[in-house]
Amino acid sequence: MAIETTLILCKPDAVSRGLVGDIVGRIERRGYLIVAMKLMQLDGERARKHYGEHEGKPFFAGLVEFITSGPLVALAVEGEGAVEGCRQMIGATDPLKAAPGSIRADLAQTIGRNLVHGSDSIASAKRELAIFFDPSEHVSRKHDLERWIKE
Repeated sequence: MAIETTLILCKPDAVSRGLVGDIVGRIERRGYLIVAMKLMQLDGERARKHYGEHEGKPFFAGLVEFITSGPLVALAVEGEGAVEGCRQMIGATDPLKAAPGSIRADLAQTIGRNLVHGSDSIASAKRELAIFFDPSEHVSRKHDLERWIKE
């Protein structure tokens, strides 16, 4: 399996509920590496760019309104199969349909307040990471990754 980097967002509901540490801990316990992380307040322009594929859909305005409603934590997460692995760990969009043990099944309340975003493909991850991080903000953890793969 290939080494991938994906975007994970701890949305404003995760930040306001004090769940960022739990979410980051789950990512790290799964063996993925955090190579960039920042607490930020998303502006409308960046939010519309992030959710661009949903523009024109009835729920687009609500997505933008929610993601800009408070601070979020953006993470660049690296590891073998990180895109699909993180998506599995996050769980289905609807917490009531998410697999037991997933972040959303364990901690989220509704589709509209589902705590976390994870890139859905390698192409989306590349596009989304560029919205939230400059490449210079990624910390090289190659030595950690090499050790992790060997274990």
